[in-house]
Amino acid sequence: MNIIINNSSIQPIYEQICAQIKESVMKGALKPGTILPSVRNLSKELRISALTVKKAYDALEQQGFVVTIHGKGSIIADVNPNMAQEEKQKEIEKKIEQAIRLARENGMSKEDISELFRLILEDLT
Repeated sequence: MNIIINNSSIQPIYEQICAQIKESVMKGALKPGTILPSVRNLSKELRISALTVKKAYDALEQQGFVVTIHGKGSIIADVNPNMAQEEKQKEIEKKIEQAIRLARENGMSKEDISELFRLILEDLT
């Protein structure tokens, strides 16, 4: 598995792992039933604490992306299409929020931002 950790990112390492695994699942690169590397192996590969990998796997399990089977490890779950769509929408919301924050930091008013979004939407349709 090709996970890249950015140590200078403000995003916690376990969240970086979660995000990359979720992205691979959404793109179909990780299919349901795929066995993830063991916590120990992935921690060695990434040169991070096993507890960090465990935290990532636990978060993925809570979100429904992974199922952990005692003795077999963590396995990619059969993701509900509605859940996949919700994850995509969350990512879009996050990017729109970042764009709005950037606009506000650069002095744009709510009205200016709304107008800019309206113009962009018109151009794209």
